[in-house]
Amino acid sequence: MPAVLLHGNPETPVIWDPFVAQLTRTDVITPQLPGFGCPTPEGFGATKEEYVDWFLGVVEGIVADQGPVDLLGHDWGGGIGMRAVSSRPELFRSWACDVLGLFHPDYVWHDFAQIWQTPGAGEDYFAQSLATPVDDRIALFEAIGIPRDTGAKLAVAGDELMGRCVLALYRSAAQPAMVAWGAELAPAATVPGLSITAPLDPFVQGETLGVAVGEQLGARRQVMEGQGHWWMLGDPAAGAAALEAFWGSI
Repeated sequence: MPAVLLHGNPETPVIWDPFVAQLTRTDVITPQLPGFGCPTPEGFGATKEEYVDWFLGVVEGIVADQGPVDLLGHDWGGGIGMRAVSSRPELFRSWACDVLGLFHPDYVWHDFAQIWQTPGAGEDYFAQSLATPVDDRIALFEAIGIPRDTGAKLAVAGDELMGRCVLALYRSAAQPAMVAWGAELAPAATVPGLSITAPLDPFVQGETLGVAVGEQLGARRQVMEGQGHWWMLGDPAAGAAALEAFWGSI
């Protein structure tokens, strides 16, 4: 029963490297979202539904060989992952998510998301980003909490394809789309869950809306003290210890 760690935006699986290095378990799989530093399947439109279908296909293949998985979803990996859990709970031994606030009926998308969801403004955002020197993009990643060595890898992966996928994904998730997903989240309560809160995360309203959703699902709560959105990079040792304690208790 491996652990499946699913990253988000604007990321690739490299965000998990320091965290995985701290784990004692070795049965860890880190899938890569199509279009995020890798090609997309032919005809892939990068909507949230297509990402869920893709992820369910990945998990089904793992489960067929090794049994139900432990999911750890970060950012959109949490949004996609939790939708997968609520759709096919039998595929999962447990779940952990740091963006449960996305599913609350009062959730309002953050400022960056609203730019990406706006036709024209989103395209301009990524055109300007691609025109920005790589060193400046790395500095921006550092400013929002991503260490320089990881940011350098993400800057290289952040190409035109990723921009198109981000736009399609966020536009498919404009409200009330996430409210609708939240209304169908209840089956995830049949699987042991961990609600992760990073107090310095400005994007997901985790300490309010996320806590409420976690309580509705009967999830345990883990606070990543002193950490922001990229807690797995800010304190990978503490994050690994918390997740292994959760997995070991199931």
